[in-house]
Amino acid sequence: MLKFNVRGENIEVTEAIRDYVEKRLSKLEKFFNYAGDSIAHVNLKVYSDKKYKVEVTIPLPYLVLRAEETSPDMYGSIDLVTDKLERQIRKYKTKINRKSREKGVKEFQMPEVPEKPAEDEKKFEVVRTKRVSLKPMDSEEAILQMDMLGHDFFIYEDAETEGINIVYRRQDGRYGLIEAGDED
Repeated sequence: MLKFNVRGENIEVTEAIRDYVEKRLSKLEKFFNYAGDSIAHVNLKVYSDKKYKVEVTIPLPYLVLRAEETSPDMYGSIDLVTDKLERQIRKYKTKINRKSREKGVKEFQMPEVPEKPAEDEKKFEVVRTKRVSLKPMDSEEAILQMDMLGHDFFIYEDAETEGINIVYRRQDGRYGLIEAGDED
């Protein structure tokens, strides 16, 4: 069951907007075979040039869905972001089903850790810390997760070697792989 946390920045979230968001995003539930509750975090923003930005993040046990869209129409942005999320889900499910129907979907989560205030200002100050739970997967699934999160890199545990690997997006648009371990 999908629950909604709808927030507005520079806009009052009216009942009509909230209902429209819930109606559109509820259509994504048909893709989930997950019995638990998930919260869709929806952030609506209005800019001074009358552009509306809609950001949606849906953390699930096996992946994090995230999309954002900006347009001159609030309802249009909601439609666009819903379509984008649906494409992400279809792409993810197609790849996972193609890989291994009997294995099922591996669990993935990336909980946020609250920021700690810096004691001393230093040249290389860490301004944000995230703690990740590494789940076994292959490089193809890691690239898919990275793309869905909109990141340029992704850290994971290799399912075969049980080593820690990093996939990243290169400047030429292709992907790179870094395998941690002893150099031979």
